[in-house]
Amino acid sequence: MEAAKPEEALEYLHHQIEPSIVHCHIKPCNILLDDDIVAHITDFGLAKIMHTEECEHGGGGTESSSLVIKGTIGYVAPEYGSGSEPSTEGDVYSYGVLLLEIFTGRRPTDNFMDGVTGLVGYVRMSYPYKLLEILDASATYSGDTQHIIDIFLYPMFKLALACCEDCPRHRMKIDDVVKELNIIKRACAAHKAVHEFRATA
Repeated sequence: MEAAKPEEALEYLHHQIEPSIVHCHIKPCNILLDDDIVAHITDFGLAKIMHTEECEHGGGGTESSSLVIKGTIGYVAPEYGSGSEPSTEGDVYSYGVLLLEIFTGRRPTDNFMDGVTGLVGYVRMSYPYKLLEILDASATYSGDTQHIIDIFLYPMFKLALACCEDCPRHRMKIDDVVKELNIIKRACAAHKAVHEFRATA
């Protein structure tokens, strides 16, 4: 079954329309699947229309007079907590958290071990050597385990963490995310590393 592609919907909002749109509320319950397992992003109540100059300079570096955090705790980019304006980088952060949630089966607000703050910190501590330990226990897959780690899990967790960098300017652009996911998909097909992978998140 072909995976849903919310990243392509974000790419459209960020780079393929003018003015672009920042969703500001990416989380699992705002991504719905139709009968063909195609992802549809919903709930644009917090969305912001971005003009060209804002996209070029990024909204994450400018501060707002309001410190009210809009969005859902755990998915909201850290810079929003200090009053930064909504930005495409903020959406990318939320998307990265979404990926981590899918692969670990853990919610970003779950309680983790002492000294670990949130899901992103939990994965950072385990990457790259303990991926199977943090993988969703209900996930099923077939194929060579080491190939799955090298060809699929390692690059997927790397990509998700690149989306969740603390500094907005260091995060991947969503169009680069789409390109990287296509590279991973082709590598999996070429090496037959992942015959089937299912996660319940």
